[in-house]
Amino acid sequence: MINKDFVNNMFDVKGKVAIVTGATGALGKAVCFGYGHAGMKIMVTGRKEETCKALCDELEAEGIECSFSTGDPAIENDVIKVVNDTVSKFGEINVLVTSAGYNNPQPIVEQNLSMWKTIMDSDVQGTWLFCKYVGKQMIEQGKGGKVILVSSARSKMGMANYTGYCTAKGGIDLMAQSLACEWTAKYGINVNTINPTVFRSDLTEWMFDPDSEVYKNFLKRLPVGRLGEPEDFVGPCIFLASSASDFMTGANVATEGGYWAN
Repeated sequence: MINKDFVNNMFDVKGKVAIVTGATGALGKAVCFGYGHAGMKIMVTGRKEETCKALCDELEAEGIECSFSTGDPAIENDVIKVVNDTVSKFGEINVLVTSAGYNNPQPIVEQNLSMWKTIMDSDVQGTWLFCKYVGKQMIEQGKGGKVILVSSARSKMGMANYTGYCTAKGGIDLMAQSLACEWTAKYGINVNTINPTVFRSDLTEWMFDPDSEVYKNFLKRLPVGRLGEPEDFVGPCIFLASSASDFMTGANVATEGGYWAN
């Protein structure tokens, strides 16, 4: 029997504690505000103290409870510090969103090994480290949890000059599926990905010129009829953080405007 309280509360995330990596990026910032306005407590994390503090100040100005802890997601001791700082501040961790990432498109014959490793460290190693140490904390808490890994539409569709990025995001999809097998039944920790297409940010703003050939060509592949905005991902991230998604794990959630369908 589906009762009213169940339906009214299934998307309720009030009081949950979330770590958002890459929080000062376009997607991470949108998720921080979305989660915060939904009543969650936010640990902002990124590499630069100045930008993390500025974001936290913005969130607090909106009445959102937050803190910040800086570190490189690809460095183990930095990740441990962020996790420990979160527990010290808020007492627990209920949700992890890994929106930190990096790309540098180049032909494989021109891209040096160091740059390829930089992409893999930022996108894969950083995600793995946060999963490892946040997962350990969630297991010790014994209350389950929600892990949302930011992947990409490119995880399943290759592209010229993207051998680093596509490989990294394909690995993140499989990481989520593997962790779902490892954690969900045993510990009640759900692990899923969101898989965005191009969305507006400082790095992609040039693609949003409606008169450009890049824009026109991209729209041919997007049934939704437009490119993404950071706020497009708030709803899926709230859903995946809530009890409404309790029966979902190991899913690669298409948040790509229909790109995979075309």
